[in-house]
Amino acid sequence: MSVTDLLWVEKYRPRTLDEIIDREEVVSRLKSFIKIGNVPNMLFVGPPGTGKTTAALALVNDLYQGSSSGRFLELNASDERGINTIREVVKDFARSRPSTGVPFKILILDESDNMTQDAQQALRRIMERYASVTRFILLANYQWGIIEPIQSRCAVFRFPPLSPTHIREGLIRVLKKEGASWSEEALEEIIKASRGDMRKAINIAQSASGGSKRLTKESILQVVGVLHPREIREMINEALKGDFASARKRLAKLLFDDGLSANDILREMNTELLSVDMDERKRLQVVNALGEANFRVSMGADAEIQISTVLAALATDFQK
Repeated sequence: MSVTDLLWVEKYRPRTLDEIIDREEVVSRLKSFIKIGNVPNMLFVGPPGTGKTTAALALVNDLYQGSSSGRFLELNASDERGINTIREVVKDFARSRPSTGVPFKILILDESDNMTQDAQQALRRIMERYASVTRFILLANYQWGIIEPIQSRCAVFRFPPLSPTHIREGLIRVLKKEGASWSEEALEEIIKASRGDMRKAINIAQSASGGSKRLTKESILQVVGVLHPREIREMINEALKGDFASARKRLAKLLFDDGLSANDILREMNTELLSVDMDERKRLQVVNALGEANFRVSMGADAEIQISTVLAALATDFQK
């Protein structure tokens, strides 16, 4: 059994633009490019699992009618993010002309917002110089991670999180093809945990199905982990009382013993902070600290240290 057979995400990835769901406007614009036989440089922006890579690959497949050998290259810019890669691998591909058919090639750069500033400047010059023979599709989670000169050279496509309805439809289609059974409670838990990320939803379903291929609420919760609001509330209250050490111990338990993600903890803290009894000025400063921590965690900073700064803000008296 191949890796593709094991991964439901790849096994059921849409191969053509017509198979893509909940992206009617994007698909319509991409089809119009194919119809006129010309594709601009493009920037696909949106959270993970919302169809950016799928749309790019489907465009390539439809444009070259399944024969993309030598005309298409895909790189993960977060792995190949340095200026040397741009000057060597990207430049070598971009400057060579396609042999037959469509008069240009396509280069997809996934996670391009993780490229260094120097690499992006080098990429900008390559995009200008070889515009006649190569088109670029940049995929990014955050548009602000792309320098303005590159943004101005691209048609921007936005990919918001998928709706719960479309997550449900996609899940059911995959589960039926895999011969799996499920309960409605299980589907609701997957939809809730995925937060509009179809890839995450499918991976949760595959992990929870196990050998029996039966999805239950309990099997889903074992996979995604359970974050009880009460635990977050108690951690916040301990910090508010000035017991920073106890609050940090509770945080360490959530992160390391329970294996919960930093994003889930921060998200639940944000929810609880809206109802906790505290001075409004202090609430604003704590929410600001929480936002800063969330940003730093998303950029790869240490989760325990960043969430501890929020607990420190809770334990500090901001009153002048």
